[in-house]
Amino acid sequence: MKIIKYLFLLFLLAIVGVSVYIGTQNGAYKIKNTSFIKVPREVVFNYINDYRNWDQWLDLDADSTDVKYTFGDNTIGQDGSFSWIKGNEEGKFQSIFVKQNDSIAQKMIVNGNTSASYLVLKDSIGGTQLTWVVEGKADFGTKIKAAFNGGIQNLKSKMFQNSLNNINALITQEIRNFSVEVIGEVTIDSVYYAKQTATVKTKDLNSRVTPMLQKIEQFFKNGNLQMNGKPFVIYESINNQNGTITFSVCGPLKEEIFVSNPSDISIAKLEPFTALKTILKGDYSHRNQALKKAMSYINEKKINPNTALKNMDIYTLNVSDEKRPSKWVTEILIPIYPKPVAPVVVTPPTLTTEDSAVE
Repeated sequence: MKIIKYLFLLFLLAIVGVSVYIGTQNGAYKIKNTSFIKVPREVVFNYINDYRNWDQWLDLDADSTDVKYTFGDNTIGQDGSFSWIKGNEEGKFQSIFVKQNDSIAQKMIVNGNTSASYLVLKDSIGGTQLTWVVEGKADFGTKIKAAFNGGIQNLKSKMFQNSLNNINALITQEIRNFSVEVIGEVTIDSVYYAKQTATVKTKDLNSRVTPMLQKIEQFFKNGNLQMNGKPFVIYESINNQNGTITFSVCGPLKEEIFVSNPSDISIAKLEPFTALKTILKGDYSHRNQALKKAMSYINEKKINPNTALKNMDIYTLNVSDEKRPSKWVTEILIPIYPKPVAPVVVTPPTLTTEDSAVE
């Protein structure tokens, strides 16, 4: 009996000794992982800059059914965030600094323990080099787990490298799949709409549309308004000399409303017009290819573009409806002059002999 007590005491002493040893180890770590993605840098940036996509690829070492994700009103750009609960673990990512198409600095908080996270993008031959650097200090629980998994560096690095690999697989597959179809002449009805306007470098257009779209949706939500259709973008003007484009992200209204000043949201009215409709199914990065196909159709059919009016895109199925870019549907509208309607020639009826007799 005494032997059992001594063995039990030795066991407890061993546990205490191991715990003290692990607890006194330096838990500071800096992890750097890199992945090469065969997709343009701005496309990768748009994908990782929206936290609504993160539940698709973030490796939390658990089945997706074990994790509950929560997305706030702002998931894009600076101050964007999302959180998760996995068993007894509560975590959160928040963007504290964002440089367009270049880098994202974040706070990663897990059970109250804060780490610094940096996602850096660089152009590389044939694609983008995405690097994820994480710096922090492990808590006692993580130190114990790391002791049985090859150390903190190995434990943490695995999670972030797996996440980068998931981004590579998902985004490469999603961006590759797209299609373009020219529908033909359509008539667009008149509608009032709320809009936010911005001027950006042409190459940054897609990166700016998504956060502005989220802001327009939030405007409708805060005002207890319902969109009278799908959101759309009006391309106000292009300055080729400066390489900039001015555009408005819009939400259609059921009726005219008034916005109190000051506000960067204004109200306007879209007058009815005729347009050539082209449907792009897939990521917005393929929009230029859709435009080229539409212009080829215009030239081939000898259609007259109405350059006095502005091009417009309707986001029939967008990032707010569907996470996968390959499923997005965008209607590209180029104003045109309607085809002239041929006059209808009516031939008067020929009088019969019987008709003449009646007269």
